[in-house]
Amino acid sequence: MKETVNVQKQEGIHNMVDKVLDRSNAMYVKTVPRKGRGVFANIPFKVGELIDRAPTWGFDDKQAKLLDRTGVFEYYFVRHDPDLKGAPPTGYVVFGLISIVNHSFNPNAQIMWTDAASGAWVSIVAIKDIKVDEEITHRYVNIGAYPHTINFID
Repeated sequence: MKETVNVQKQEGIHNMVDKVLDRSNAMYVKTVPRKGRGVFANIPFKVGELIDRAPTWGFDDKQAKLLDRTGVFEYYFVRHDPDLKGAPPTGYVVFGLISIVNHSFNPNAQIMWTDAASGAWVSIVAIKDIKVDEEITHRYVNIGAYPHTINFID
């Protein structure tokens, strides 16, 4: 009997690997034709509501030159924050689903930065009402830095 339970648990875990959901199930990930992965609302969000918040890791110019030679370039964030004091990091690796939210020239969400004792945190907030199963998008601030071979699709 114990072996059957263990096998059932393992099968359940295997099935969960096929689904990518955050802990609150407010968002999910699925493939978007011609874009790759995208993040979608699993619950409705109203204007001004927090969609997600994630910790970051900031890096300098030297580290950026190394990261730019990898696929990480397409996933790190550049922060344009006029209130940031001192020399800000060149970019940030964002942990969590925010890192794969797609770009749009007509986004339904925006990125907001917060500095805490534990480091920089990034939040994504709805700037339009977002319906269940609607893709969550934001405007990338560093589009000019991408290779010309990358075409952004709205």
